[in-house]
Amino acid sequence: MKGIAMDNDYSLSRVPDEAKQPFWKILFIRIGAICCVSQLMLGAALGFGMTFWDAFLATMLGSVLLQVVSWALGTAAAHEGLSTSLLSRWTGFGKGGSALFGGVVAISMVGWFGVQNAVFGQGMATIVGFTDFLGDFEYPVWAIITGIGITLLVVFGIKAIANFATIFVPVFIAVVIYATWVILQDHTLAELVSMAPPGAALSLGAATTMVAGGFIAGAICTPDYARFLKGGTQVFWMTLIGTFIGELGMNLLAVMLAHATGTENVVDLMMATSGIIGVIIVVASTVKLNDINLYSSGLGLMTLINALFNKTVKRNTIIWALGIVGTVLSVIGIINYFTDFLTLLGVAIPPVAGIMVIDYYVLRRSRKKLDESRAKGELPAKVENWNPIAIICWIAGFAVGQITSMLNIGIPGLNSLILAGVLYWVVMKIYASIKKVDVVEFKETDQVL
Repeated sequence: MKGIAMDNDYSLSRVPDEAKQPFWKILFIRIGAICCVSQLMLGAALGFGMTFWDAFLATMLGSVLLQVVSWALGTAAAHEGLSTSLLSRWTGFGKGGSALFGGVVAISMVGWFGVQNAVFGQGMATIVGFTDFLGDFEYPVWAIITGIGITLLVVFGIKAIANFATIFVPVFIAVVIYATWVILQDHTLAELVSMAPPGAALSLGAATTMVAGGFIAGAICTPDYARFLKGGTQVFWMTLIGTFIGELGMNLLAVMLAHATGTENVVDLMMATSGIIGVIIVVASTVKLNDINLYSSGLGLMTLINALFNKTVKRNTIIWALGIVGTVLSVIGIINYFTDFLTLLGVAIPPVAGIMVIDYYVLRRSRKKLDESRAKGELPAKVENWNPIAIICWIAGFAVGQITSMLNIGIPGLNSLILAGVLYWVVMKIYASIKKVDVVEFKETDQVL
């Protein structure tokens, strides 16, 4: 059983103490998930419509929200050694609910894998340029190469992802700083910090929403790699350092670029500084973000299959299947039509985090089972089949997120997270009072896996 768990990168088991990874390796995964081209584009959008210090404030506000969510879930994962999808079984959702959540995560993350792979393939086709040789097939060829390459990396598990991030995160940061230095030669730092934004004004609320909303799904999947850390202290420093380097660092560099160039298209300008520099930016930023998308998707699908059929499928089989599907969709261009659907799923993920945090830290319904089984290095002997209250609160949170998104009120993902969590706590307390019990429990099964 231990060999199977190891081969599956502990996808359906606890991460044992001997498999925990050095802090700095997981830190690089975290930084790599945030330091990417899309982060630079976000910072440029802030700089185009805000002063430097207003953009700084918006980034800090949005980042703090992500920090709290990431730390809470990541700490639970490090303590229990469980992925987001598997942890949800004992933090409110039961086996059936974890299947639904695993399915949402699997579809959402493999979808974004396809979208990012399309961007990756287009970027390589544009920068490297083998048009004379490949003609109209240049983009499909690159999309296949990039998709299969990332899939192969993820097949080797968290260690391979960490090793890749360890190499490419410093390279990416160095390249961004160099490209920024090249473009900013004609401006002083004081000038850039005090300069008026070149575009239409962007409100603080809208900017904070952009910062927090852009990574909230990623924050909720923090447990997928935080489970390899040794405790909450390491999770705290991982999220804090990642925030300062990935969110604050990249955003503010992009703000200054937007001020200096008077445009939001700073990534194109950076890539234009040098062919090889542009290639490194595309490769480093996309791979280290997209490998986590595929990794989390695999964990979600394994949880779904296990919950529905009580079977354990080899992780590598799942990863190859998802990687090929995402790659094919990006090659034929269908994936571009699913971005609205993927955004919709993005609003469906945050409510789960609110419910999990309340169940684990406030209600503590399964903490005794988790503590006793953790001492043996095993999963709890029993798990709830369904928690109908959690499902109802999840749907309610999703609805609030959608409504506030359409009405442009606050941060939809955060609105849904908070509403679902608070509603879950209130309803569970009322239900416990009606039943005259201290802890609400639903029907359990001993078919944990």
